[in-house]
Amino acid sequence: MNISLTGRQLELTDAIKAHMTTSIETLSKYNMDIISVNVVASTQTKKGKEHSVVEFVINLAHKNSIVIKQSDDDLYAAIDLAISRAQKAMRRMHDRDTEHHKVGLNAAKAENIDVKEAMEAMEDEIVPVELDLYKPREVEDVLNDLKESDKIFEIFIDNDGKTRVLYKRSDAKFGLY
Repeated sequence: MNISLTGRQLELTDAIKAHMTTSIETLSKYNMDIISVNVVASTQTKKGKEHSVVEFVINLAHKNSIVIKQSDDDLYAAIDLAISRAQKAMRRMHDRDTEHHKVGLNAAKAENIDVKEAMEAMEDEIVPVELDLYKPREVEDVLNDLKESDKIFEIFIDNDGKTRVLYKRSDAKFGLY
């Protein structure tokens, strides 16, 4: 990565250069192929006040360049704001590259699914379920368990070996099959 630091109408001290360089090095964490970074720091006078302006031009391989221009009263603050904007832009580009899968039109057409057929296939599917029937139980015990739980019905084997169903009725009574 080539780094070019330029000062217009102001002298770049070693501290400013070091701050810019360490800020630019934080951009490498996005694993984008950064060819070069050009930084132009200048001062402008607006309405009798001096403002520091920092312009970052980040050239990426096989991508568009990122151009960020930030102004602030303090040069260090302008650099920090510009770097945070550059990080946000690079994060967006990185996420777009890694998360979005590029599917061609032919591949999308090949995966065309008939929704009606899929719904009909799912509608008739029966999934066998094993019941947890360990030992015969008394109807009173099952009734107490059903009252304490939020279940609507309970399937069990009674003392005669018959499979029974105890259920809650809509009139707050219980039914037994």
